[in-house]
Amino acid sequence: MPLNRRDFLNRSAATGAGLALAGTAGAVAGAAPAQATGRHGNGHGHGHAPKKYSFSVLGTTDLHGNVFNWDYFTDAEYDDKAHNDVGLAKISTLVTQQRAAKGRGNTLLIDAGDTIQGTQLSYYYAKIDPITAKHGPVHPMAQAMNAIGYDAAALGNHEFNYGIPVLRKFEEQCDFPLLGANALDARTGRPAFPPYSFHRLSVKGAPDVKVAVLGLTNPGIAIWDKANVQGKMTFPGLEEQAAKYVPRLRAMGADVVVVSAHSGSSGTSSYGDQLPYVENAAALVAEQVPGIDAILVGHAHSEIPEYVVANKQTGQGVVLSEPLKWGQRLTVFDFGLELVRGKWEVVTVGASVLNSNTVEEDPRIVRLLADEHKEVVGYVNQVIGTSAAAMSAEEAPYKDTPIIDFINFVQAETVKTALAGTEYASLPVLSQAACFSRTAAIPAGQVTIRDVAGLYVFENTLEARVLTGAQIKAYIEFSANYFVQTAPDAPVDVAKLTNANGTPDYNYDVVGGVTYDIDISRPAGSRVSNVLFQGAPIDESARFVLAVNNYRANGGGNFPGVATAQQVWANSEEIRNTIITWVQANGAIDPARFGSQDWKLTRGGVAVF
Repeated sequence: MPLNRRDFLNRSAATGAGLALAGTAGAVAGAAPAQATGRHGNGHGHGHAPKKYSFSVLGTTDLHGNVFNWDYFTDAEYDDKAHNDVGLAKISTLVTQQRAAKGRGNTLLIDAGDTIQGTQLSYYYAKIDPITAKHGPVHPMAQAMNAIGYDAAALGNHEFNYGIPVLRKFEEQCDFPLLGANALDARTGRPAFPPYSFHRLSVKGAPDVKVAVLGLTNPGIAIWDKANVQGKMTFPGLEEQAAKYVPRLRAMGADVVVVSAHSGSSGTSSYGDQLPYVENAAALVAEQVPGIDAILVGHAHSEIPEYVVANKQTGQGVVLSEPLKWGQRLTVFDFGLELVRGKWEVVTVGASVLNSNTVEEDPRIVRLLADEHKEVVGYVNQVIGTSAAAMSAEEAPYKDTPIIDFINFVQAETVKTALAGTEYASLPVLSQAACFSRTAAIPAGQVTIRDVAGLYVFENTLEARVLTGAQIKAYIEFSANYFVQTAPDAPVDVAKLTNANGTPDYNYDVVGGVTYDIDISRPAGSRVSNVLFQGAPIDESARFVLAVNNYRANGGGNFPGVATAQQVWANSEEIRNTIITWVQANGAIDPARFGSQDWKLTRGGVAVF
């Protein structure tokens, strides 16, 4: 149900309504120019000066390289328990339907970031046949989004994973601006990308409706992609940049201000106090910055059809919506405007989401990128080795499994080789790994690139950091917060055992090279015992090298000790590729080489499994 702005203001003034008033579950550096697009709308009224006008802003977010309803890791059509579908080809059909129903000139289409990383399709055109090569290809995401007709997109943090040159080339290939009001040139402090775009919707017999889209990205980029952005760009908080630009957009004549924010709505941060800025700040922006009508939310991979936040200064309701990741949903913001004394005023705002599994893929998009899809399918199905046994990650979140041991084994070997001949060569090497996908599997027999790539679905790179035995114990203890406290005599339901306090699987680390027990009957913070190195209690003052991914090393997940620990080695190759290269070089994967029972869940000294 659309939010009536006038009723909302009267109600919130009377009740003193707080933050959440309604919710449903479920460019070269420098001053960047404003972008403008002209549209020809209809007035939805009669005579020469219509008093009312309605239009819609359609939104996607966290597309993560999904063009087709296809899973390159399983080499099959995408499916999950809820039978969601993914990809821009499906989104295109939904967008076409909306434009047909409302008039092409009465819609805008925007995105909230994380576009060019996440599938083997996006990886292929960043690394294997890179868009940055001389006479290189046009990125499939740019081709699809251009064909669908996006008007603007905010930058996501994963846009920076492949380095600034790849991002700049992608930007150049897009027919729409990539916005980032809080992505600044480190040298000048000026915007490194356009902060906003300006769009005019033409209404017959009345003034144009001027819609401003302000793009905000995530401050965590400074941590997560430090290697790519340090000394080049800075990322201040969303609230302070919104407070700077929203009044400016209103002064420029914007009738409607929409924010596209690659930032969740929870007000939380995964990086603790490493940055003074909030990671998931979309609701804070709505609450603190007057003059915003709606916010397209991204980054958190949540589904929020409609969530209304009252601005503390004005009492005005701001409508937030986050469509589910990978093109599974399309957000539709519906705006109702009235012409008051020659100026358009927003009277109603509503938001809802459409499910992409209700439509077929747009054959136009399928045809457009059929060759690129075929190329990538061929690439991921190359056989690179064999495995002596099948390995699965299905039980990896709560049992020690060989498939996670394999990741730790390759990482530790890689770091040992890299440190050979250095002053750190004598230090023992431990390794951390997480279960990124419970469906990851290595078959017995022939192993392909996609089998191995499925173990490591993120573009993380490998580092080596020096930690003490005491820090290793604290690290494992922090990781054990992932489990739901379960009494010794309570039944164990594996479906309810993990992800305590919303902790994702990728923030539960197994540390290889030591053995330990986790007592899930005990409260978080006092669960880990019997931490042994080479069969003896770990020496808390001894030094160890931890092979660790760059996300974790740079503070992702807020694990203790590691972000401030001494870095003794790092490289720029994705861990996924490191594992693929290992398989190619060794030919055979044999769990007998690396599989061992190093950790277990217990209750009162008795193993759970």
